[in-house]
Amino acid sequence: MPTLAIDFYISMRSPYSYLVTPRLAALTENYNLEIKARPVYAIAARDPDWFKTLNPLWMSYFVMDQQRTAKFLGVPFGLPRPDPITQDLATGTIASDQPYIRGLTRLAAAASETDCSFPLVREVSALIFDGKVDGWNKGDHLKNAVTRAGLDFDKLDAAIVADPDRYDQIISANQDAQKSIGHWGTPLMVYEGEPFFGQDRFDMLQWRLEQDGLTRR
Repeated sequence: MPTLAIDFYISMRSPYSYLVTPRLAALTENYNLEIKARPVYAIAARDPDWFKTLNPLWMSYFVMDQQRTAKFLGVPFGLPRPDPITQDLATGTIASDQPYIRGLTRLAAAASETDCSFPLVREVSALIFDGKVDGWNKGDHLKNAVTRAGLDFDKLDAAIVADPDRYDQIISANQDAQKSIGHWGTPLMVYEGEPFFGQDRFDMLQWRLEQDGLTRR
């Protein structure tokens, strides 16, 4: 049976990226489909002034909608503790000090050189967003999530510490590829050069895959 493949552009700060991962995972488990995760930096890390251009109502709607979407999909959800991006949600102001997002994104970039890129972003995004852990950045929470994905956290971390620029280059290349495809946001699923932006385009993505012969395992 032919195996189809998609690229999954994901931000480690995106709740909607997290919310679509269970459905993508179900596709890989039940159908002949491979998913390559391609991490990019969250828009807040790429452009700290981006939130200043938004309507003041955007943030409150965004927070409400992500919680509603999780309930609709039956996916466990909680606001991350801590947020991968240090930001004043009331004003949208991005702090100059960002202790989490670069490490998380580099970790996903390191995993993208293995066969476990999608399992890693699935496990780590769940750790951050499923509401079960207060302080995902403490103790062995992150290490255990990487282990569940089938990877060795210590080896990945050592590789990143030894050559962080290498992984920044992977992230930058993903961002360039994302733009060349015709979008900038996450989650972005790309099949044969066709972008599907947002978790609400999952059904359309599956429809397209089925048109091209998506088969059950």
